[in-house]
Amino acid sequence: MPVKGLRTLVVGAGIGGLSVARALALRGADVTLLEQAEAITEVGAGLQISPNGFAVLEAMGLGERLRAVSVPARAVSLRDYRGGEVLRLDLSRLERQEYHFVHRADLIDLLAEGAREAGVRIRLLQKVSSVEPGPPARVRMSSGAELGADLIVGADGLHSVLRPVLNGPAEPFFTGQVAWRAVIPNVDGAGAEARVHMGPYRHMVSYPLRDGRFLNLVAVQERAAWAAESWSQKDDPLALRAAFADFGPEARRMLDAVTEVGLWGLFRHPVARCWHAGGAGLLGDAAHPTLPFMAQGASMALEDAWVLAESVASSGSVATGLDTYQLRRATRARKVVDAASGNAWKYHLSFGPLRRAAHAMLRLGGAVAPERMMARYAWLYDHDVTGGAVLAQPLESGTP
Repeated sequence: MPVKGLRTLVVGAGIGGLSVARALALRGADVTLLEQAEAITEVGAGLQISPNGFAVLEAMGLGERLRAVSVPARAVSLRDYRGGEVLRLDLSRLERQEYHFVHRADLIDLLAEGAREAGVRIRLLQKVSSVEPGPPARVRMSSGAELGADLIVGADGLHSVLRPVLNGPAEPFFTGQVAWRAVIPNVDGAGAEARVHMGPYRHMVSYPLRDGRFLNLVAVQERAAWAAESWSQKDDPLALRAAFADFGPEARRMLDAVTEVGLWGLFRHPVARCWHAGGAGLLGDAAHPTLPFMAQGASMALEDAWVLAESVASSGSVATGLDTYQLRRATRARKVVDAASGNAWKYHLSFGPLRRAAHAMLRLGGAVAPERMMARYAWLYDHDVTGGAVLAQPLESGTP
């Protein structure tokens, strides 16, 4: 359908919300983005943009901006928790594809600037209390005000106000795993690679940010003690160091550099059964929250943003466009969510002989058939929802 002037409300100024706002606005939609915070900010942490996500940024004219604020990834190094490399995946084998490490705040900044540049109106301090599918679709604000639109996109994350309207109450379950995350100085001068230290019931991921001056650190532990599903709760760095005290010197040096750390419980959520109704649709974590073990949260939101905007623009109505969007995205979302959910145990082998045998097989595979090891991820990284399309000319590079 012609989207020029399509009245659109996007709820949530995260990665998915800002991306879909730009993607729709560039196609001519009249987009207002509602964010409950007083400023578009993001907690300090890193994330990975794999080639499937970068393709969307490039198509929306933001590739150069991302390159300017990120570290291009060269490899993934799997290591035993005491030290010693088990397997190295050379990301240069991803022909004509780009993989980046970026601080989440830097990505949010460039997406916000990109949305504004496309004509999106970003309204802060706008807390949405409910979304009512239409026609016409409406949002009700905590102030009591109501706003109507031809299209409402719920990009408001794990605690989406729209998801339960479409699917009933959420029923996530605690996986028995918690994760700490921190940003630390790059104490060892680690290069442009993601390092995964694998140990019994635990693993730790680190990779560089901001010209390599810092490291993003995520440490995951299996444990019975429950923790809330919230990125904002803090923990004592001593608790993190105690949980990984038997890791090798390289890991301990990183842990010793932690001065502030967040802790969150990892919960498994089902992919939403219903993604839209009455002109209101879900996007990103609101539709398919995923565990962090494939590093795909940001890239999946970017894929969603492109497909939703393209589907609406190429269909005869908003309803048909949202149908097409769900048909194109639901199967892939389930595959990625399932792959992430099944990945942690591979890093957490606790039985010594089994762990040593598994690591030996990885070393052999990396030495004998490195192309085959990389080919395991082709289904994920080679998926380009843009089909090589270009929606906008690149914005000038620079630091947001």
